[in-house]
Amino acid sequence: MDVVLLHGLLLLLPVAALLLYCYNSTFHYFCKMAFFHFWIVVVATILSPIVALGGRSVDNMKVLCAAILPLKHFCGIKMQVWGAEHLNITGPYVIVCNHQASLDLMGMVEVIPEHCVPIAKKELLYMGTVGWACWLSGIIFIDRRKREDAIDVISQTARTMRRENLRVWIFPEGTRNQNKSMLPFKRGAFHLAVQAQVPIFPIVISPYEDFFSSRDKKFTSGTCTIRILPKVDTQGLSPEDVPELTETVRQAMADALTEMSTDHCRDQRAEQPPLPDSPEPEERTTRTRN
Repeated sequence: MDVVLLHGLLLLLPVAALLLYCYNSTFHYFCKMAFFHFWIVVVATILSPIVALGGRSVDNMKVLCAAILPLKHFCGIKMQVWGAEHLNITGPYVIVCNHQASLDLMGMVEVIPEHCVPIAKKELLYMGTVGWACWLSGIIFIDRRKREDAIDVISQTARTMRRENLRVWIFPEGTRNQNKSMLPFKRGAFHLAVQAQVPIFPIVISPYEDFFSSRDKKFTSGTCTIRILPKVDTQGLSPEDVPELTETVRQAMADALTEMSTDHCRDQRAEQPPLPDSPEPEERTTRTRN
């Protein structure tokens, strides 16, 4: 009898888990986040020994991105990319992008160009097979706590960019930010672009608030828009120009983020059907469409 009862309880566990996944937003959030990180670890564990045969190379980044790309389908995230034509240029450049959450990884692999690697915090290097895969893919690690070491990495990277035609992806906010406004930018990316005398491409990822929030423990399906802004030239600029350059790029990205948020809210209002026998909502909807 006890064995039968135990088997019955074991059979009920998957059903209970499925019900919780469907009807409990917090449980749903933790399940999807667990799957997200599980996918990354599995990809890193499987690919690392394979790409290690060819040694550390930026070309390994293509393999890593290709393995991460399908993750968006399992998470229920649709990607829209605006301005992809801006990246169709030859030569090295620096990409700066806003940083909201670990989900930014899906946006990055969606648009990252060839021969491009991110700059990441050094702590990532010690995260087991994930750190190993990142190192093998040529990702550049920086210790933000040691200013002199960070400056040296920037100088070395500038030389490598010119020598090897390398593109670099940087999150200049320096930390995750789920607000609708931009945090102040660190200047490392802009010092790098000025030292290498290469253009900067700002990329803005739309807010995740409709489908993801770590604070509210929400992770549903949704659409993510990635907007690639026109390049910002640094030719002829010097280190003295970096503060103004940093603020100019930040303001352009902040304006784009505000515009994307406003457009999204307008689209949501337009999609709402008017109430029956109520002329006022219809009039508001018509004005919104115009």
